[in-house]
Amino acid sequence: MDGRFVPLAAALAMIPAAFGQASQAPPPGDRFQPVQAEFDDIFFMHMQTDGDWVSDVVLPPGRQYRGCTNTSSHTNAPFDGGTYVAQAGFAEHEIAAASYILTPDQFPVKVDLMEMIFATVDAIETTTTEWSILIWDGPPTSPPAYVFSSDGEILPHIVLPPGTNGINVQVSVDPNDPDQIILTNDGGTNTISFGFRIDKHNFQIQDPCFVPPPSNRNCFPTTDNTGLQSGSGNWLKGINCGPLGCPPNGGWASFNQLSGGCRPTGDWVMRMTWTSLNCSGGQGACCMPDGTCVETDAANCSAAGGAYQGDGTSCATTECPEETQACCFESTGGCLDLKPGDCLAAGGLPGGAGTQCSTFVCFPTGAACMPDGTCIDDVTPDEAAAMGATYMGDGTVCSGVECPDPVGAACFPNGFCLVLTEADAIQAGATWMGPGTTCADGDSNGTADACEACDADVNGDDRIDSRDVIAFLNLWAANDADADFDDNGTVDSRDVIVFLNAWNAGC
Repeated sequence: MDGRFVPLAAALAMIPAAFGQASQAPPPGDRFQPVQAEFDDIFFMHMQTDGDWVSDVVLPPGRQYRGCTNTSSHTNAPFDGGTYVAQAGFAEHEIAAASYILTPDQFPVKVDLMEMIFATVDAIETTTTEWSILIWDGPPTSPPAYVFSSDGEILPHIVLPPGTNGINVQVSVDPNDPDQIILTNDGGTNTISFGFRIDKHNFQIQDPCFVPPPSNRNCFPTTDNTGLQSGSGNWLKGINCGPLGCPPNGGWASFNQLSGGCRPTGDWVMRMTWTSLNCSGGQGACCMPDGTCVETDAANCSAAGGAYQGDGTSCATTECPEETQACCFESTGGCLDLKPGDCLAAGGLPGGAGTQCSTFVCFPTGAACMPDGTCIDDVTPDEAAAMGATYMGDGTVCSGVECPDPVGAACFPNGFCLVLTEADAIQAGATWMGPGTTCADGDSNGTADACEACDADVNGDDRIDSRDVIAFLNLWAANDADADFDDNGTVDSRDVIVFLNAWNAGC
């Protein structure tokens, strides 16, 4: 780059530089004074070519092929904030571009997303920059295949507030739009390229060959600060500033073709995400353990326990072997390794994909811990679940397991409720309402149902148990008014029914 280009760190004060006429280019050592720093803020402007905005930085879902989408870039700089070098002096109508060489079999290529970091350094005002993005089916020296320009309406201009700020300008095509950016390698160069052009700076009123755009009033494209990785893949189209310009007499030049004094020391911070349309995506037939076939990629096939048959294979032409699995016979309790179909035909019960008799228990039983803390032997897992019990494992017995203490609602004097063991409730001074009770507030009155006054607690010991039944029957037999549970003024058989319903409900 010529004497107009002074790389500025993207977060410190503007560095004064000596600018001269193109015919009086300063020595290389005077042109670059990089200072490493970070942005005050990093913004994201992700728009589609039809003007639709994308709310985040993730490539939207669309017409893609698994395993065929790639991202090409020469820089290792982050695109979400960090340290960059703003190429101050970049003039109106100049273009920063990058090219990427692919293999012939990857064409045609669909361009999904293009990004570049732009920056202001100690800007003293809000800057507005008009820009264009260009895409080439070949190197950037060829005619562009696509050009999209900001107009402030469909495609917004770059607008940054005062200060030192960066913006990731992202341009994509709506994946549902039938008009996609397709590059077909027409020139046979196996190259795809894109670039950003500054169409109008925020403030450039003098000939940039003599007076560069003020670096504190404009926005510039950036390079990284980790060293130039691709001298042939980074490009500049410069304006014509004469034979000593950068490049001489203007036009296109790769960074390799620029003189050492005007060559940036890093790569443009830009990248392209693209999809090869001539790609199977690493998909193929996957034989599942039960003999069925699905089409997926190798990773998903392996995760499902299947056998991947290779890229490009199809279930239509693949015969998947049916693997054997444990087959249990209820009449004998025996087990044979059989194919699922044979197992069912023989009256057996298949154990499931991947099971083998050597490690499979056909009809498991064991101990189960009941909600009240008691233990029951010789139950199946299904039987334990039906009783609300916890199955303790195949072959376990109650004498060898320790069931946890039952828990239930513990009511505190102020009406607060916690589910605790009886011992913990007593320790905390709460009234334990029995195993399995909860702190549910079914009537939404602010007090747990279990902690409300309970008519079923006839003997008043704050517990609902058999002693309450005895107390009620004594009252009922004595025709005591306290046994009138239905409040109809008469002690009769209907009071027994109402009491028992309350007692069974725990209240």
